[in-house]
Amino acid sequence: MGKTLINITVATGLIGLAVSTPVMAQDAVLFDGKSVAAVIHERDTTLGLAGDLLARDLKAVTGQAPNRSSDLKDCVRVCVVVARYDSPLVTTLARDAGLDPARLKGQWERYERVLVRSKTNPQTSYLLIAGSDTRGTVWGVIDLTREMGVSAWEWWADVTPRKVARLVVDGGNRTSETPSVQYRGIFLNDEDWGLQPWAAKTFEPEVKDIGPKTYARIFELMWRLKANTLWPAMHDSTKPFYQIKGNAEMARDYAIVMSTSHAEPMMRNNVREWDEKARGEFNFFTNREAMVKYWGERAEEVKAFENIWTIGLRGKHDSAMEGAKTPEQARDAMTEVFKIQRGLLAKAQNKPEDQVPQVLTLYKEVLDVYMTGLKVPEDVTLVWPEDNYGYINQLSTPEERKRKGGAGVYYHLSYWGRPHDYLWLATTHPALIREQMDRAYRMDARKIWIVNVGDIKPGEYLTQYFLDLAFDRKAFDQTPSEHLKVWTAQQFGADQASEIAAILTEYYDLAWARRPEFMGGGQTEPTRPNVISAYVRTGGDEAQARLDRYAELTRRAEAVGAALPADRRDAFFELVLYPVRASASLNERILKLDLAAVYAKAGRANVNALSDQAKAAHARIVADTAAYNGLGNGKWNGMMDMAPRRLPVFDAPIWPQWNLPSKAGCSVDASALTFTAGVPSVRYLSVYTGGQPGTWSLSGTSGLTSDAVSGDLNTANGFQQRVRLSYEGGETLAAGSVACGGKTIKVAARLLKGDAPAEVNRLITLPAVGFTHPLWQSSEPLEWEVVPGLGTQGAALRARLDLPSAREEPSARPITYSFATTAKADAVLRVIGLPVHPLTSANGLRLGVRIDGGPLQVLDFETFGRSEEWKQNVLSNSAVRTVTLSQLPAGQHRIEVYAMDPGFLLDRLEVRLDGAPDYYGASPAQ
Repeated sequence: MGKTLINITVATGLIGLAVSTPVMAQDAVLFDGKSVAAVIHERDTTLGLAGDLLARDLKAVTGQAPNRSSDLKDCVRVCVVVARYDSPLVTTLARDAGLDPARLKGQWERYERVLVRSKTNPQTSYLLIAGSDTRGTVWGVIDLTREMGVSAWEWWADVTPRKVARLVVDGGNRTSETPSVQYRGIFLNDEDWGLQPWAAKTFEPEVKDIGPKTYARIFELMWRLKANTLWPAMHDSTKPFYQIKGNAEMARDYAIVMSTSHAEPMMRNNVREWDEKARGEFNFFTNREAMVKYWGERAEEVKAFENIWTIGLRGKHDSAMEGAKTPEQARDAMTEVFKIQRGLLAKAQNKPEDQVPQVLTLYKEVLDVYMTGLKVPEDVTLVWPEDNYGYINQLSTPEERKRKGGAGVYYHLSYWGRPHDYLWLATTHPALIREQMDRAYRMDARKIWIVNVGDIKPGEYLTQYFLDLAFDRKAFDQTPSEHLKVWTAQQFGADQASEIAAILTEYYDLAWARRPEFMGGGQTEPTRPNVISAYVRTGGDEAQARLDRYAELTRRAEAVGAALPADRRDAFFELVLYPVRASASLNERILKLDLAAVYAKAGRANVNALSDQAKAAHARIVADTAAYNGLGNGKWNGMMDMAPRRLPVFDAPIWPQWNLPSKAGCSVDASALTFTAGVPSVRYLSVYTGGQPGTWSLSGTSGLTSDAVSGDLNTANGFQQRVRLSYEGGETLAAGSVACGGKTIKVAARLLKGDAPAEVNRLITLPAVGFTHPLWQSSEPLEWEVVPGLGTQGAALRARLDLPSAREEPSARPITYSFATTAKADAVLRVIGLPVHPLTSANGLRLGVRIDGGPLQVLDFETFGRSEEWKQNVLSNSAVRTVTLSQLPAGQHRIEVYAMDPGFLLDRLEVRLDGAPDYYGASPAQ
């Protein structure tokens, strides 16, 4: 790093340490190849733990254990000083260097870092990390360890720090910003199939539960992710947090703010702590005195700790208030409960009730109660939930945004419940997280963000992404793919970062269409059996295209894994390969059995091979799960369960076999060989016989590379072979011909222009971002903004959040889509949005559509409650409205789309001409 002269002065409003004279910016050499910097920290439990973390990381990257002390006299050459701004350690250095640490006073979680030279000994220097408070100091340590190359997942995902011959960090003055969201944290939930059995049997058998040793590891991970708030594990399988000795004290030692979920008011885990035999029924209407005593006990017990108190009342465990017959009755009871609980808190804390941090999470029926007119005290933070599937129910109106307590968000990356769980693999699309949390931040929901991470693993990346957005809103300036590429580089190095990021993006894209857990087609609560997949309803092309994408994704992931150095293979398996291959295998098991059923009716000879392949796919899930639990000599034994809640989608099915008559002849299935000019992509063709052995050969291709040009069709491969065709983006393309069974079959391939929609299989797809032009000339911004990475087409459009809702006729200007048809035909326009909810309670969710200058048609996308429509929407990440186009004439056509409510998300438009296949999702040929 070059040396430059900088003059650090105190400007009006600048928070930080001031240097009275110009200083030379220079590197801080923490390891010169011979000796490592010492760690000097305050005599303080929390900062002692921070010093321990830093010392371990220094040893991990240098191979040498640093000296640790609380005395500056023990600094011989160079040391890292970890302290709060008002510590004697900082005071001493500030006096010698002319610094003003008091500038940090009163700031929330900020720090200053600067290299200070000793006046008495020029050979000694101090890399000072001075925090405005304890956690601000800790974030300074974490940023330093990140600069040293230590991943947040160095223990939790085995991203082992790599040793360096010399360790140099920037010694220039830096001041951190206040975190964008004040309280940022995680909720450990649905821990029954991973975190709890792993802790009880493997990591903390002496406690046989999630105890202080496990929580210490969790709290350190939270530090590395710059999270400060925890909702602890609370299922019936887990002993309540406050009933295990040492848990609360460990949170205090790590300066973690404890709170509890929407189901646990007043820090009480009702499902395990409320004893009906001793206390009576959990009913405020009939057993008020016992409940008040119960709350008061906990208020007194934990009053010495830093807490955010969930107030209000629900049922004993994540259910509606017991005894309330109507939302209005629940509202009136809730009003009384607020007064009682706040009085208990004020008494225990010996301070005014509005000075005790409190939240009300408006989850499920509590939101209904709130909407009846519930008056929530002004200082209480309103926490808006999403619908459990990634879409925030509503955010604050202009009036609600004025509340003193502000607002926050509770978000899910893992969920147990109807219409179907997704507890196994973390598949929420990063682009959706970014869009939903961006709207939350812009609508001033910035007080507290909590994310349900389930068992932590395998949701590592999504957890970090959510918390990165919470800590520093500048992360919103990156696209999801940019953030993912940076993250993968931090875990695996720059060489493979682009490819790994692309693999994970494809993994999230495939799950966007349908999560792996949803592929069985069943639902739960009540649990319903699996059904034949909608992916095969058009004959199998769509299912096969999905299988092809998963096969290609697995091939790429396995290739990267094989090329990685040994010290990254476990991490790659945990963070990438297991979720990718498990998703692919479950899709293969389900879809190949469904295809076998379809093909058996058509007399295809590959049906038994498909059944065998499905069985092998299930065996791979079993083997991969066992391998996961065996990593690190059993470090993660019990952490990964391939069938949480034992729902039908995870069951090993019957593996059918058919006895079909053999038929002569050879055929080629190449119905999906459509490419877009300039866009490299992979497609497949199938060569098959009716059950008789044969050979085949491919010739005459141009612009395509195939993984095989000839082969044998036999019993082993089900008399079928799939050929992978790679298009690199050239201007010409020909798929050639297949010679098979004594005949030559010409293979048709289509190269679409990238700048215009085209009809494929009687279907025209118009991506949301593919509007041709606005029908106005103005410098005013569009009523829409692009959301990168979201949806089925690579980007979605969002109606601007500051857009006023239209009353009748939209005041917003339209965007325009153009397409052409070659013949007169009946058609249907499908408008596909994302299943978002109205931005606030004062808004709707409407879109205006005008076709070829005709009348305006208003499409209302709002759903209510847990309707069947809402269920299907969240299972498919889509919301659809249709417009009939009777006898659409041939020629050019124009669709004008009007934004009528803020926050609407548009994915694509589809014009389905008469006879178009009824695909489950976006056309596989696009």
